Amino acid sequence: FGTAPNPVTSGRGLVFGGGRVYPEVNFTVAEGTVINRATLPALAVAYAEAVRGILQRAVELHSSGLTIEFETLLEMTLDPFIGVELMKRMYDVAEEYHRKHGLKSEIRLTPNDTRDFDHPPKSSTSRYLDNMLKLFDEGAKAGGDLLSIESVGGKEICDDALTTCDIRRVVFALAVVGVRDMRFLWKQIVGIARDNGKIAGGDTACGFGNTAMVLAERQYIPRVFAAVVRVITAVRSLVAVEEGATGPDKDCGYEGVYLKAIAGIPISMEGKMSACAHLSPVGNVASACADLWSNESIQNIKLLGGMSPTVSFEQLEYDARLMNTASGQGPSTARMLQNLMVESDIHTDPQALVLAPDNVIEISKEIVSGRDHLEASVKGAQKALEIIGAAVREGSLVVPKKELVWIDRIQGDLASIPLDEGRFIEDMMPTLDTTKFDAREYGL
Repeated sequence: FGTAPNPVTSGRGLVFGGGRVYPEVNFTVAEGTVINRATLPALAVAYAEAVRGILQRAVELHSSGLTIEFETLLEMTLDPFIGVELMKRMYDVAEEYHRKHGLKSEIRLTPNDTRDFDHPPKSSTSRYLDNMLKLFDEGAKAGGDLLSIESVGGKEICDDALTTCDIRRVVFALAVVGVRDMRFLWKQIVGIARDNGKIAGGDTACGFGNTAMVLAERQYIPRVFAAVVRVITAVRSLVAVEEGATGPDKDCGYEGVYLKAIAGIPISMEGKMSACAHLSPVGNVASACADLWSNESIQNIKLLGGMSPTVSFEQLEYDARLMNTASGQGPSTARMLQNLMVESDIHTDPQALVLAPDNVIEISKEIVSGRDHLEASVKGAQKALEIIGAAVREGSLVVPKKELVWIDRIQGDLASIPLDEGRFIEDMMPTLDTTKFDAREYGL
């Protein structure tokens, strides 16, 4: 945690992956808030005051720096004017605290991927694409230093595949369709970042991997299946890096650990602090390699201790302080803390096991040995199942008895995937619902 082979320096001088873990606070509006141009003045005050509360507490806690994620809501991307105006107000507050107190903070701009408003979703010709890219560009000019997104190309295939536990279709959605969409989208985001002197952070497969995790948490699908999906998402998210993204990637991409292992970029992670947004079985292990430590998202509401974004910041700051203190006492102390984070989670859920650093490295070796994204996905998934199966056999991993059959079942399905992409596409195309999926949008 806190150190990456390829650190990234922000506009105000935060060095991500340069030896320190920083908090990353994400907040949203209270439930029922109306968002439009008429309500924009009140929204702007609310966002600015939320940032002010966070930064004031950061000063009081002697924080060495932080990031704030502005994860826009749909109305703010559909009408970029709203998103840009809110960005300006937040940036002004951050600049004030930098000028008065020397506090280093940056804002990550994360527009919505609105292309799935079209039915079926349109990757390259969506009428919503222009406004999304406009928000990236004008939002960067207004003060967004890190650019990220939760892109959803291929989700129209993956959602059904998750509910039916069809790993072949998951691989197709991520390693074939998702990869093509990532190439198209991230060429443009990286270009916008370069033109504005900003940082192309990275993507997150939240709509794929976290959807699987939440379904597993609710016992709709096996946890073993969700663990394998998480590994496959890494290959798709790496495409942003291939196109020029430098990190830190976005927090709800738990696949960030693979990006760090393979590409050396700094990463943002979330775990126990994301419980305000969703429950998960990876509360501690997720922080084992984090460079930014995030809360996912929280509604901007009043709690007993103060406004919720301020409260979340304080919790994140203390976690970061503990990790930084461990690092300051030397590699052996840092490794001890990391091992405790890992050991506290990996014996109770396969999704935690595949995020353990040692296992991430072994799986990453298989991923990079693949000749292309398809083979990389299959080999990574197969290695993950091998690790899970070995842990079950030696008794170090608790897996519900009814899930044990899924280890061999998924292995069999993976083995049936032809590693020639052209042949795999030929096999899969007749099985897809063309009312939900437009192959032409992805160049298929």
